[in-house]
Amino acid sequence: MTAEDIDNAFEATEENFRKLRELTPRVVEACELATERVLNGGKVIFCGNGGSAADAQHLAAELMGRFMLDRAPLAAMALNVNTSTITAIGNDYSYDEIFERQLRGIGRSGDVLIGLSTSGNSRNVICAIEAAREIGIATIGLTGETGGAMSNLCDICIRVPSKSTPRIQEMHIAVGHSICEWVEAALA
Repeated sequence: MTAEDIDNAFEATEENFRKLRELTPRVVEACELATERVLNGGKVIFCGNGGSAADAQHLAAELMGRFMLDRAPLAAMALNVNTSTITAIGNDYSYDEIFERQLRGIGRSGDVLIGLSTSGNSRNVICAIEAAREIGIATIGLTGETGGAMSNLCDICIRVPSKSTPRIQEMHIAVGHSICEWVEAALA
């Protein structure tokens, strides 16, 4: 690794964010959907694996705590944070069901699920999206460029313009922050 490699990574990030601007109308749709659900008493529920799990937890905290404004907490959670629940479901049922089973327990029609998967093919996120659709929970997917299987399952799928996992995750946080800021401003 050299300074030039770091500079190249920054340049790739900069280019990806330029391309991401083309998805602004899709991001606005996601912001409006999440806001509508929250204004009508719904929860924002996130899920993801690995780095996407960390991003899901981060974004849920922005809504439950505060993002830019001091305001009342919003009903938001990440399904990947309770290790006892995750390991029990994974052990007793299947790792594919770790988010779906939780969603069936706490999700209600009128909520919104935001699933993060850089490939768009994470089986446990897909199972949660399929369950959400059955329950009447709106679905927003954040994926990489191809969208994977999630691109055909979500109400709104934001396929960020990259095939590189770290670059995708950088853009997922930017999109997620946009959703948080939009929801928060609508409620202010």
